[in-house]
Order: sequence, then structure tokens, then C-alpha cells
Amino acid sequence: MTREFLLVDGYNIIYAWDKLKKAVEEESLEIARKKLLDIMSNYQGYKKIEVIVVFDAHRVKGTRNIEKYNNIDVVFTKEVETADHYIEKVAHSIGRDYRVRVATSDGLEQTIILGKGASRISARELHNEVNMIESDIRKNFIEKVQIDNNRLEGHLDPKVLEWMEKMRRK
Repeated sequence: MTREFLLVDGYNIIYAWDKLKKAVEEESLEIARKKLLDIMSNYQGYKKIEVIVVFDAHRVKGTRNIEKYNNIDVVFTKEVETADHYIEKVAHSIGRDYRVRVATSDGLEQTIILGKGASRISARELHNEVNMIESDIRKNFIEKVQIDNNRLEGHLDPKVLEWMEKMRRK
């Protein structure tokens, strides 16, 4: 199976999703970033693909910073480098060997990355996909676990459960 990558234009997604944009306005950009990273971390765990979230740091002095956040890679671009430019370089370098999707609603960026061998997914499409995954996780994992834990043996001391099983077999 071919490795798959999702490259996410972090700030573009934050300002395209109402929930995250509201977090910027009411809390802070840092909190909105963390919320996006948590969402993408869950997405990665469900889809089992490589996720790289890229944030612009072109107005910040310094070098590129790449960190691990749970199970995803987070890139803060270097001085004078935009997230778009970094994403284009990565898409170009791995786009012919791996399946690469780029999440952005920047129309020009979408056109450029298509020429680099990657496919695009808009912020709205990614949001819909994330919502479907969260719904599936709730339905198939969280609610199922709650139903299974609603049985009597889920609440009994193991010794009492063992005693009851012995009584049942007699």
C-alpha cells in the first residue's frame, strides 16, 4: 500500500473553520492552533496516514522548526518562507512517489500543487471529512464502549464476578 500524506495549511484552515476562527477571536491564536492539532491528530489516528500541519513563520526571525505533536508533524516555516512555499516544495519532492493531498482553500495554491503531482482538498471538504470521522468514532467506539460497560459484570469486583461464575456453573 502506498504511503499517503496530508499537508495542511494551518492558518488557512483555522480561518476557514468557524469553530477555530471563533477560538482565535475569543481566546488566542495559540489555542486555535492547539485545537487544530488535536483534530488533525485524531484524524491521523483514524485514517492512518502521514499528517503534516504547516504554519507560516515568515514574519518571525529564525530557522524552520519541525516538531512532533502526538502522532503528526508540525512545521513552523523559516523566516521569509510561507506555508504555501513549504507545502509546494514538499508536494513536489514526494508527490511522484506517494499519494499527497493538500488541505487549503487558497485557490492559487490549489492550482500550483495540482501541477506538483498532489491532489487538493478544500478547507470545507476537510471539515466535512473530519466531522464524518468524529461521528463514526462516536458511533463505533465511544457509544459502543458505553453500551458494553452498561452490563452488570462491568461494574462488579472481579472476585465477586468469579464467585458468581462458580455459582452459575454449579
